[in-house]
Amino acid sequence: MMRLKEVFDGHDVVFVGVKEMYRSDIEPHRFHAVDDVSRLHKRAIVTTVAKLMYIVFKEKPDVVMTTGSLPGLITIFFGKLFGARTIWIDSIANVERLSLSGKTARLFADHWLTQWPHLATPDGPAYFGSVL
Repeated sequence: MMRLKEVFDGHDVVFVGVKEMYRSDIEPHRFHAVDDVSRLHKRAIVTTVAKLMYIVFKEKPDVVMTTGSLPGLITIFFGKLFGARTIWIDSIANVERLSLSGKTARLFADHWLTQWPHLATPDGPAYFGSVL
């Protein structure tokens, strides 16, 4: 998402990341840190879900965009629930197949994208280029 940062200039943007150290990278935008959880972190997921629901409720975004991971999936779910448009860009790291979160994202994403042309299909995800 940092590679897209300039696209957001002039807009009221809030970033959510999994490392507090990212805060200084996104100034002057607001930033919230959450735990980097996966389906293997059952207890930590509960806390992260609560934090993300609070963030989406508090910030009231018009658009939620993520480049993947379980926290991103949870965020687009809550974004959709609260009326935001949602965009999923599957991680550039998923070269051979979509991530589990990426496959699930099709249920909540208004725009479901991959960064690899060979993973795109007529039913989605779509490919329009990579973020690199």
